[in-house]
Amino acid sequence: MSIHARFNLSRGDFTLNAELQVPSSGITAIYGPSGCGKTTLLRAVAGLESCANGFFSLENEIWQDESRYLHPHQRSIGYVFQEANLFPHLSVTGNLEYGLKRTPTSRQKLGFNQVIEMLGVGPFLQRRPMHLSGGERQRVAIARALLTSPRLLLMDEPLSALDQNSKAEIFPFLERLRDELAMPVLYVSHSADEVARLADHLVLMSAGEIRASGAIDEMLTRTDLPLAHGDEAESIIKARIVSHDETYALTYVDFAGGRFTVPRKDLATGRSARLRILARDVSLTLEKQTDTSILNIFPGIVAELVDENPSQVLVRLEMEGVNILSRITRKSAATLNLEPGKHVYIQVKSVALLA
Repeated sequence: MSIHARFNLSRGDFTLNAELQVPSSGITAIYGPSGCGKTTLLRAVAGLESCANGFFSLENEIWQDESRYLHPHQRSIGYVFQEANLFPHLSVTGNLEYGLKRTPTSRQKLGFNQVIEMLGVGPFLQRRPMHLSGGERQRVAIARALLTSPRLLLMDEPLSALDQNSKAEIFPFLERLRDELAMPVLYVSHSADEVARLADHLVLMSAGEIRASGAIDEMLTRTDLPLAHGDEAESIIKARIVSHDETYALTYVDFAGGRFTVPRKDLATGRSARLRILARDVSLTLEKQTDTSILNIFPGIVAELVDENPSQVLVRLEMEGVNILSRITRKSAATLNLEPGKHVYIQVKSVALLA
């Protein structure tokens, strides 16, 4: 099942000409620079931007085509904006009940207490918005949207107005929402960090058009896209927590190509996780090193080499079907005589374990 959208509209000197088809599950990040049309696309999905020849369907239910147009209030959506937009004269409970009362009892899929617990807003139910931090206000806004029991949740840069501490506070709640709710989310962002932590699927936009779309781990390692280039080029590896080493404060994480050792993180064994690895933190050798402090070393195959600049090369490698990027000097690539199909050992100097 999928979400299918097609919109062509003009606003002044800007034109949105976008078509996408993405899974109707998990978080799909709509990513790109400011002004590329991310919010316009989201508003078109919500029915807030009129588009005479537009099309939108969710799991084969058509909300908009040449003969049918559901107005925003007729579309089963929850919308979370950059600002929380809470009612200042109401308590948190009052704001949440507003969302709940909009939904007929027969359509209510998420219970009041369930949403409160999921977003961790219980401790401040009696407060008014002015007495909440930025992160707390945004959690209440998300909870209010969820209490309408939408079939689709739209989030327009919900963390952009928050400072780093507030973002760190809210991330675990967004990750929980992603992992526990069978609800598709379209998440607009221009933050690579947010996309890496939260997205299952990625839509890359540029100048009002969809440049590419796919699973997050595949998109980040495509050398034909700008995501794979630059200082922050990275790989995301889907993995599973298998055990903890109390003696050395380590956590062991399995993926298709082997086992990573990372600093201990208090996560339950058996749960899924993702690993984030910067291309600049991956080095290559022809023989497996034993007299080294690097713990994460895996056999792999060179899949592709791309010149980055006069001094550096980007190498895409495969480990049992998993892609990882490495940025090394052109001299190193020549010394190792790297070419597609060559077997190497991949040394990961630093890795971040994301929940």
